[in-house]
Amino acid sequence: LDGVSITIAPGTLVGIMGRSGSGKTTLTRLLQGLHGEYQGLIKIDGVDLREIDLEHLRTHMGVVLQESFLFHGTVRDNIAASNPDASLDEIIRAARLAGADEFIDRLPMSYDTMIEEGACNFSGGQRQRIAIARALLSQPRLLIFDEATSALDPESESILQTNLQQIAEGRTMVIVSYRLASLVKADAILVLDRGQAVDFAPHATLLRRCPVYRNLWEQQNRHLMPCA
Repeated sequence: LDGVSITIAPGTLVGIMGRSGSGKTTLTRLLQGLHGEYQGLIKIDGVDLREIDLEHLRTHMGVVLQESFLFHGTVRDNIAASNPDASLDEIIRAARLAGADEFIDRLPMSYDTMIEEGACNFSGGQRQRIAIARALLSQPRLLIFDEATSALDPESESILQTNLQQIAEGRTMVIVSYRLASLVKADAILVLDRGQAVDFAPHATLLRRCPVYRNLWEQQNRHLMPCA
């Protein structure tokens, strides 16, 4: 990253996009305190990240990555890993918001179905939705999705997008995605290119003034555009 400077207001939904190697994941790792040495300043709630206890920080942060880790145990236990005291009703609500309830309800033992070693009995999209439910159950103040929906089919993605306002309610949310359709509801989208911040604005504004964003949007939505 080179000279990236943005302010994310509390309670807002921010998207981050850019081509491969543009610095998207580096930025989210910095927010998590995973890079100990860096130049510049990162503040969370006005406090220098270097002065924040990382264990305390991570108890208020939920992160869902592209590769979702599930352990050998029940679906219920995997979701509840972030909040072991959660009731079944709370687990089901988190699963519903994540769009996971529709396939969990069809499993042989529903939430008591065992996840095999390596989660080989679940698809990539199912694993991602369980991981999203787990993050939601912890009620984090900051929620980060880093390509967290990359394996979802269009129907599952649509369910998650429908629930996005509820998911983001009462917290700050950062979504990293190459698929721009996942970011259109964001309050603002950070456009990264070769480690630099090219623009930071809502979807409609970026379409009008940011060539990097507009070109990628047109590439991804060419099938929806009218023929000349």
